[in-house]
Amino acid sequence: MPEEPLTYRDAGVDIDEAGRALRAVVDRIQQTHDERVVGGIGAFGGLFRAEFPDCERPLLVSSIDGVGTKTKVASMVGSYRGLGKDIVNHCVNDILCQGARPLFFLDYFACGRLDVGTAATVIEGIAKGCELAGCALIGGETAEMPDMYPEGEYDLAGFAVGAVEREAILDGSRIAVGDVVLGLASSGAHSNGYSLIRRVLAKAGYGVDAARDAELVLDGTPLREALMAPTRIYVRSVLELLRELPGALKGLAHITGGGLRENVPRILPEPLAAHIDLGSWPRPALFRWLQEQGEVAEAEMTRVFNCGIGMVLVVAPEKTEVAEELLRAQGETVYRIGEVVPRVGDELQARIVGSPA
Repeated sequence: MPEEPLTYRDAGVDIDEAGRALRAVVDRIQQTHDERVVGGIGAFGGLFRAEFPDCERPLLVSSIDGVGTKTKVASMVGSYRGLGKDIVNHCVNDILCQGARPLFFLDYFACGRLDVGTAATVIEGIAKGCELAGCALIGGETAEMPDMYPEGEYDLAGFAVGAVEREAILDGSRIAVGDVVLGLASSGAHSNGYSLIRRVLAKAGYGVDAARDAELVLDGTPLREALMAPTRIYVRSVLELLRELPGALKGLAHITGGGLRENVPRILPEPLAAHIDLGSWPRPALFRWLQEQGEVAEAEMTRVFNCGIGMVLVVAPEKTEVAEELLRAQGETVYRIGEVVPRVGDELQARIVGSPA
């Protein structure tokens, strides 16, 4: 008898399932659109009206990033709710560092076998992140690739575009000795360092005993929730600071992979360094637990994790108090963590001293 003809579904790709996943979230995606978005969902490309009434000489600023192996931890704990916010917030925080206002966002969601519920949860989070950032979700790709990813595992990436007035761009060139270094509290590990986190979890025996894992609580927060807390978004509060206190903010560093040691120097002129005191803010329980369980050296902690500081601001000293008040009024937890000093010889531009509080 002749064999049945092969179909795409036989090969592991269910086009109908992908359609169901999109239909489940299409209304939520459209809620991120305004008059700047031209056309609807389903075109081959997303259209965005390139008009910038607040800018005489606008520059476009872009960023692309992924959630990385935090998706594997999500699979381990069975929670995907925060991943969508993670990818949006990471990208828009990056372009914010040059003073840019986010305009639109594109996502890429890949898996070995598509589950409508999981996909809808992730895309719902992406839409919520876009809403909080004030940008439009104008397109994306949902890819089902059997044999590329094990069933139950996912990959997530995103691309953001923003705009900034050429004369208002933050490039660190105005930073000077005596400027104050402020830190805005993070919501957790954000989406960095999760390969090391997974090694620590394995060393601690996490995932072996489900009952024990469920009972593990750090300062009132279950470890599972602390691990999956989405990246904090700083867009609205920082843009408000730029509006209300022109000239006060001289540089912004998003504390992502590389931690404080490698991200703060990215905004400093060559002759300068940032003197940062580890005792000037309380280290969150998640990082204390990871360091203890993994026996991670302090230098490695500040090179891999944000250690409780998600965004670093360099502010003119005479405007620091007002800047702090404005940021706190926007809901930020603000710490004065250091100052800008002359660089000595070939020393690192992030001079991190003291012990964690």
